[in-house]
Amino acid sequence: MEDEKRKDFSKVSWANIAGNVAKMVAEGSAGLLFGSMALLADAAHSVGDLAASIVVLVGGRESFSAPDERHPHGHQRIGPLSALFVGAVIIVLGLNLAYESARGLLFGPEVTFSFLLLGALMFSIADMYVVFRYTERKNESIKSPSLKALAVDCQNDVYTSIAAVAGASGVYLGFPILDPLAGGLISLLVIYQGVDIARENVNYLLGASPPEEKRSAIFEAVKSHPKVRNVSELKAYYEGNSIEVEITVGIEGKVSASDIHDIESEIVEKVMKVEGVCDVHVHLDLIG
Repeated sequence: MEDEKRKDFSKVSWANIAGNVAKMVAEGSAGLLFGSMALLADAAHSVGDLAASIVVLVGGRESFSAPDERHPHGHQRIGPLSALFVGAVIIVLGLNLAYESARGLLFGPEVTFSFLLLGALMFSIADMYVVFRYTERKNESIKSPSLKALAVDCQNDVYTSIAAVAGASGVYLGFPILDPLAGGLISLLVIYQGVDIARENVNYLLGASPPEEKRSAIFEAVKSHPKVRNVSELKAYYEGNSIEVEITVGIEGKVSASDIHDIESEIVEKVMKVEGVCDVHVHLDLIG
């Protein structure tokens, strides 16, 4: 199962690399030829996406490696670490795009319209949408935070290219100032998305608690066992992007050692059905 996930992970990562190379070449070439800041900004974004995709490919594969002597809890944190890099790269590029766009607004753009600009953008929109849908669909079974980050960024690329279309159209209609303005709007979206991705994966790396609705689902799973009378302690925290759970529950009546083992196993089985939970530790207290 893990080998299959690793193979799918590699395929999706390579699809993202290929998609970003195609977008970067199409928009970068057209942007350089005709001086479009909006297209150059979007192409520069693709350079960062390409670097991030390569890091995800190289580092993310290790998150599927089995636990070993040096890493007894496995390698789950490599996925969020790769995703954090994606977020950091996006933020840096977004800031650079904002600077270049501001220069264009202050000193005036030097852009010439061509239908090749629109052609390159239409290609980029279709390219990134296909990669986005493919990454999102495959990640439904892989559940990798780094692939989730790449999928979000592909979706973001579609939006940024649409904004660049507005800039190129403005040049065609005689309003060239719309080109750096579109570049500036793209940069703000890029920065926001990068911060959002980074914040989510910092929580994974710090072992933060999952959202309240996830904790409630775990609590209800424990309480659904007929022998459980109370839950005196419930700790849930991220180990990578997976959730580890530690529970202390009270049970009534006289029970044998084999009964205790069976109850613990049944509680573990119930909690493991909660999406995202990877490991459960149960301690039983006898009441009365």
